[in-house]
Amino acid sequence: MSSTLRFLTMWLLAAALACPGAALAQDTIKVGVLHSLSGTMAISETTLKDTILMLVDQQNKKGGLLGKKLEAVVVDPASNWPLFAEKARQLLEKDKVAVVFGCWTSVSRKSVLPVFEKDNGLLFYPVQYEGEESSKNVIYTGAAPNQQAIPAVDYLMKDVAVKRWVLEGTDYVYPRTTNKILEAYLKAKGVKAEDISINYTPFGYADWQARVAAIKKFGSAGKKTAVVSTINGDANVPFYKELGNQRISAEDIPVVAFSVGEEELSGLDTKPLVGHLAAWNYFMSDKAPANKVFIDQWHAYIKKPKRTTNDPMEAHYIGFNLWVKAVEKAHSTDVEKVLAALPGLEVPNLTGGVAKLLPNHHVTKPVYIGEVRADGQFDVVWKTSGTVPGDAWSDYLPGSKEIEADWVTLKCGNYNTKTKMCSGQSYK
Repeated sequence: MSSTLRFLTMWLLAAALACPGAALAQDTIKVGVLHSLSGTMAISETTLKDTILMLVDQQNKKGGLLGKKLEAVVVDPASNWPLFAEKARQLLEKDKVAVVFGCWTSVSRKSVLPVFEKDNGLLFYPVQYEGEESSKNVIYTGAAPNQQAIPAVDYLMKDVAVKRWVLEGTDYVYPRTTNKILEAYLKAKGVKAEDISINYTPFGYADWQARVAAIKKFGSAGKKTAVVSTINGDANVPFYKELGNQRISAEDIPVVAFSVGEEELSGLDTKPLVGHLAAWNYFMSDKAPANKVFIDQWHAYIKKPKRTTNDPMEAHYIGFNLWVKAVEKAHSTDVEKVLAALPGLEVPNLTGGVAKLLPNHHVTKPVYIGEVRADGQFDVVWKTSGTVPGDAWSDYLPGSKEIEADWVTLKCGNYNTKTKMCSGQSYK
């Protein structure tokens, strides 16, 4: 060995000993976890943090990825929407994560979106949302409105003969946009304006007595009435309690929820809520073998056999496996290479089917309507015959009908099919 080579070897060894963290960082792939662990959304998001930690642990036991271990970097944006952007910036610019799994509310997603687009990060978003968006830097593994809200309304109209509608939501972008779509859809189906009541309450709202009384009065006009609920977070607990207090049964005024699953019901006395509904793409009660394996793995990891699973957990399961498969296909964690590898990839879902990532960065999903049981689980009362492709832009809103998202051929998330122009973010 020459003296120069010997010196260089000793210098590198000394540098590694002086900065072991730097050497370790080269041997790991960092995975960002951006979920609220405190505040009004912690009731829903803490479980999603634990889900990603479990998936990271499982992947490491398989040997990691590209010969490296995965390292989860967890931050708490604390249900504070501007803080989401700050924490996203920290993950991308300081921690140098390869990917981020996170957000629940659309306002948190909207908050971080400019950060991911500026820094060219990659976000997997696991919760149903209002659509009207397709970013190059976001993979939407939750339901678009045509995979949850529209099928739920169709079920209530056809199978329950609902004629009057209460659109009840938390006051932020997801409920307002979803209800705008649903109002247009209902009117297109012949529902009169006086048979649609729309109301919003703040995050964390707790004093439901007057509002539930108003719903009860609206439903006493002699027409079958239902509540379509986009209430989010811990406000659901007092809402459902007040339904029970005022003896509003599912037979009288059924409630179909888009943000209430097994996790939210786990802290409630669900006996008064039996028969009320939720629309999701997964339920814990599904008997598919893959679901049983996942539930057993979850209980073994979390060491709490009564902990539930839910739809956004499955979305993270799908998203994580899509990312792993794309990284293996690209032989790289580079965001551009992973984004190029993702469209067209398929991974199993937990209900016996397959989730395929579409060119619009949404996935194919089955749709289920579940009825609340006394034990806080759901009995499926309706489901689609197969999977439904996620539609980023609504067919029922003026200005959206002609918009198409396609990151493969058109290389644009909001391509106007009439003007033949991309009016937003696009591949250069």
